[in-house]
Amino acid sequence: MTQIIVLPHEELCPEGAAFEAEPGTSILDAMLENQIDLEHACEKSCACTTCHCYVREGGESLNENDEVEDDLLDKAWGLDPDSRLSCQALVADEDLVVEIPKYTINMVSESH
Repeated sequence: MTQIIVLPHEELCPEGAAFEAEPGTSILDAMLENQIDLEHACEKSCACTTCHCYVREGGESLNENDEVEDDLLDKAWGLDPDSRLSCQALVADEDLVVEIPKYTINMVSESH
């Protein structure tokens, strides 16, 4: 099992979290299974950017981004070199530290 540490997020995970996930599980599925309700407007089909996250540690162990994910990430709020779509990033055998961005495109456009 791989440990995922989620850094504190004001709304979704104020205290932060740590849990284990099976290799091959997406970061998004692991968060949802552990009551971190990260938005996923396209229902995990790699068609939006609402599940955008930053993999601050362990990202090199994840599966490679494909062209579709890269194209979508270009539209994500707060894109940085650690950015991934959590619905596409599959856990491997290295522990991860994940940060949830303060905003998503949906949060900005819907004035949350």
